[in-house]
Amino acid sequence: MIGPHPTGGYILEELSVGMTAEKQVVVTEARIALFAEASDDFNPVHMDEAYAAKTAYRGRIAHGLLSASFGSAVVGTILPGAGAIYLSQTLAFHRPVRIDDVVTARVTVAAIDPESARVTLSCQGFVGEDLIMDGEAIVRVPRRRRPKA
Repeated sequence: MIGPHPTGGYILEELSVGMTAEKQVVVTEARIALFAEASDDFNPVHMDEAYAAKTAYRGRIAHGLLSASFGSAVVGTILPGAGAIYLSQTLAFHRPVRIDDVVTARVTVAAIDPESARVTLSCQGFVGEDLIMDGEAIVRVPRRRRPKA
């Protein structure tokens, strides 16, 4: 497991297949409300306990993309970190996430293309030992650091 690079981001030449980073985030009522506001997704399965109680989930669940955004936080702040630009992302959701769950977002370098400066990342989300989502991201990574101004 690696931490953030001292400069804020790893450059292409510092990455290797197998490097892994993760972040844990608590899904709170406030996060769900803020995500609903930011995304304009006020689906009652996320916002209304009485409605959600009558669904197959038997209660409110967090937005899937809220949980997925925690993976984005790993990519943007730890691995590769500052300077990485998302090009694509696939996602599969396996289990719902509820208020007060702790989501562990894990990102692992799966492949590096030195020609295009593109890195393929395996992305997973867990609540405890349960896989809640997984997918693959492709990001462009800087080849060198920006000189200090």
